[in-house]
Amino acid sequence: MRQPLMTLLVVYSIAILVLTLIPGQDESGNVYYMDFFHAIYFVSFMATTIGFGEIPFEFTDAQRVWVIVSMYAGVISWLYAIGTIFTLVQDKTFQHALSENKLARKIRGMREPFYLVCGYGETGSALVKGLTDGGQRVVVIEIEEYRRNLIRIDNLRDFVPSLHGDAQKPKHLQEAGLQHSLCQAVVAVTNVNEVNLKIALTSKLLHPQIKVICRADSHDVENNMESFGTDHIIDPYDTFATSLATAFQVPCLHLLQSWLFSANDELALDEPVYPPKQKHWVICGYGRFGKAVYERLIKEGMEVVVIEADPSATGEPVEGIVYGRGTEANTLLEANIEEASGLIAGTDNDANNLSMVVTARELNPDLFIIVRQNHSDNSSIIDSVNADMVMHPSKIIADKIRVLLGTPMLYQFVSLAYYQDNDWACELVSRISALVGNQMPKLTEITINNHEARAVVDVLGNGETVKLADLQRDPWKRRDCLKCIILMIECHNDFLLLPGPDTKINQGDRLLVCAGDGGFTRLRWNLQHDNILSYVRKGTVTKHGWLWEKLNRKSK
Repeated sequence: MRQPLMTLLVVYSIAILVLTLIPGQDESGNVYYMDFFHAIYFVSFMATTIGFGEIPFEFTDAQRVWVIVSMYAGVISWLYAIGTIFTLVQDKTFQHALSENKLARKIRGMREPFYLVCGYGETGSALVKGLTDGGQRVVVIEIEEYRRNLIRIDNLRDFVPSLHGDAQKPKHLQEAGLQHSLCQAVVAVTNVNEVNLKIALTSKLLHPQIKVICRADSHDVENNMESFGTDHIIDPYDTFATSLATAFQVPCLHLLQSWLFSANDELALDEPVYPPKQKHWVICGYGRFGKAVYERLIKEGMEVVVIEADPSATGEPVEGIVYGRGTEANTLLEANIEEASGLIAGTDNDANNLSMVVTARELNPDLFIIVRQNHSDNSSIIDSVNADMVMHPSKIIADKIRVLLGTPMLYQFVSLAYYQDNDWACELVSRISALVGNQMPKLTEITINNHEARAVVDVLGNGETVKLADLQRDPWKRRDCLKCIILMIECHNDFLLLPGPDTKINQGDRLLVCAGDGGFTRLRWNLQHDNILSYVRKGTVTKHGWLWEKLNRKSK
């Protein structure tokens, strides 16, 4: 915009200057020179509405000639300036620059903690929806314009500021709020390992204290990320392989984990799965996913047959390989599918995976089926085959990151639960099932402080004790128990799983709570209101409201 504006400035400056230098005549015929004020005034209204008259006296012919020249020069310069400005305003680069500046100002003005999510593909969109549904603030960077535009039409609970930019560039990360004091974490979930690596490195260099969570499906990239302190690195293939091993070893813990990690509270409770161990397994596809589950199955003592169409690209296991795609009956028969316990359709093509499942079931209807889903759009047809387990990389990553950001104590709880036996997990599953009925359990974290548990802090400050049993009583009928289970207490970096009712509460403790309908609301009444906490602890109300005290004094 500089050139057209400078053109207008030069044209009108010359017009004003020359007008003050041309001699004129007043009413008496005396020569005079127009001063700058009158020259500026005349040229200004001449530029917009010619016809206000000649000032301060009628012009001489020389003045009128210069006015004519100035009028045409002004019109031409205005046409040039307006045309150039209109062209510039319609330019996509200019619009992008304005959008970036607007977003940067909006982010600088944010007054709530937020997370910076890099990438709005399948994983990013699922994660952003999960976080916003939980009431958390998010900022997104997306390099593809059409994906960024999806944010505006997706049914998100809150407005999500989005920057169209390359998250590899430090400038765009800074514009999106990387160094903002309220930025809580950076999440790199693009589909390119090298991009996620660059984001993690840049984030740690520009903001060393910030939490960085990255997606990676290469062990080399994971090792590189770990070398400079990336907080959490999530490999969807290793994560699923670990989950499959859990289903073999501790089925109830696998079921518990699937309940607690679910992002949809409206779904019905899953049924437990029991992968068979009696016969061999067949894996179709020996890529990154195939290798991860192959290693886990071998560790479980299973015999495994691998089917791969291009072993020169993927490599092959020591025990050998069956060449083919796995969609043809003869390839599956060569892998002895009729005698197999399970089939893992694990290629990066959803159509081929579905074809494998259909063909294999015709040969062996009793197969335990695990199918890999690569695209969310195919959910309906993946569901139609009724697989025993579905491996969806984007969902696995989104759920795990959502838990790490939203309820980090749950991640710690599951890590400690791996040290428990199957009977412990089955008992907890039964308790949660009785608590929530057929709906997914809801989770929250509560810190015993003035903000979340004012009444408890007041009681503790008076030297009294509060037990878990007190908090879990119903504030309407103290003999009844609330529909909630305290899964874990964190006290001074010590973790206690499933604490008993006589466990004493201390200021600063953090509680991981699982509840059914209405459980959280009544639990918070106990935590926040002095009179309610007194009732559930002692059966009497020791504190009353202002109106009650007024009426009580009058009655005396």
